[in-house]
Amino acid sequence: MSMNRSVKPTGRYSGVAMLLHWLIAALIVWGFALGWIMTDIPGITPTKLRYFSWHKWIGVTVLALVLVRILWRATHASPALPGSMAGWERAAAHAGHFALYLLMVAIPVTGYFYSSAAGIQVVYLGIWPLPTIIGPDKVLKGVLRLVHIALNYTLLAVVVLHVLAVVKHQLLDRQNILSRMLPFGTPRD
Repeated sequence: MSMNRSVKPTGRYSGVAMLLHWLIAALIVWGFALGWIMTDIPGITPTKLRYFSWHKWIGVTVLALVLVRILWRATHASPALPGSMAGWERAAAHAGHFALYLLMVAIPVTGYFYSSAAGIQVVYLGIWPLPTIIGPDKVLKGVLRLVHIALNYTLLAVVVLHVLAVVKHQLLDRQNILSRMLPFGTPRD
């Protein structure tokens, strides 16, 4: 398969790209909500442990899907940005997408390393034990916990900016940019 970086003429992302986008987005929202809820549960309870497991499974799934999405994006053309979009907006869109991909990889990796440093093996879906990359380390555990949390809040900020940019282009600039990532509607410049 050759690298196809030419502009996709239809003005819309492929069905696979749309599916990956919305599935990853839903999983991230679910994982973030679980992370927030589970850390507020006092003590060690069966519910808290179950939420931690689900949170880790979501993280592993997101990482796998993001890697598929990166491969898909590298081998399939993306629709062109609207011609009426200013140069700085194009640069901001590219920087924002780069930040999203970077964070979607870094967050599950830091969570995985955090579990390893805490001495807790990740068992995906309760069936497949994943390898422990680093051994238990109290200091590293604390650092990785803070990094994992900081990256999550950074992702939240970038996602809010991403959504605000879509709203701006959709409602103020009338560029109908949202239709590029929806399976219905008519994309236009």
